[in-house]
Amino acid sequence: MPDFLAQPFANTFVHRTLHKILFAAALGLCLLWGSVAALRAPAHADTLAVSHHEWPQQWDGAALRPLALGEVEARFARQFPGQIARMTDGERLFVMRHVTQPTRMLHPAVDCYRALGWRIEKARLERDAQGRMWRCFQAERKGSNGLRVCERIEDAKGQSFTDTSAWYWAGASGQSTGPWQAVTVAAPLR
Repeated sequence: MPDFLAQPFANTFVHRTLHKILFAAALGLCLLWGSVAALRAPAHADTLAVSHHEWPQQWDGAALRPLALGEVEARFARQFPGQIARMTDGERLFVMRHVTQPTRMLHPAVDCYRALGWRIEKARLERDAQGRMWRCFQAERKGSNGLRVCERIEDAKGQSFTDTSAWYWAGASGQSTGPWQAVTVAAPLR
């Protein structure tokens, strides 16, 4: 057996050269593998190509009317894996998201309100008249009467989530299957 094979990790010119060649070959294989994966169509391409989602026409017996997305919302929606709609029943504002894959682009409403300068108070879990669990909070800002905001996410099998991080990991690990519907409801405080 040649001496350089008997001691594969010896610090000699031959060993250093062989290690560099093996490392370059492994790096080349990784680059090739990554390139092929990036060029190949995703396995869930059929769910990404959804062109239209039918939104509910009423909520808890109240008729819903669609609203246009704002400029920032429309730009966000173009990148979102699914669809986004704004609706109103004349009193409450609904933001509905039809989500086709687990994504970090679906984040808690409390983060959005804080980023827009609202002060958040009284965050808690609540059940509505239909027994659905919601994560709710009050948002207040100078010059505003304040809002009561509630949100929840429901998967294709009816499993619901009030925490977006728990939803994300359940979806990413296959414990929850999509598509998912995320609903945020904002109503003025009385």
